Amino acid sequence: MSVIYIVLTVSVIVGVAFFIVFLMAVKSGQYDDSYTPSVRMLFEDELVKEKTKQSINIESD
Repeated sequence: MSVIYIVLTVSVIVGVAFFIVFLMAVKSGQYDDSYTPSVRMLFEDELVKEKTKQSINIESD
């Protein structure tokens, strides 16, 4: 029965530690911009395609 109290205490301590780390991440601004990374992922291919087209044009000239 005493093992349950130890496990419960340790789990509460771990939970509080993760909550404190989460609050520190929120305060540091890690979760401020959630829109740009998803949009950036969609447009990176177009930038690569444009660079490849330019390099092909330069090589053919």
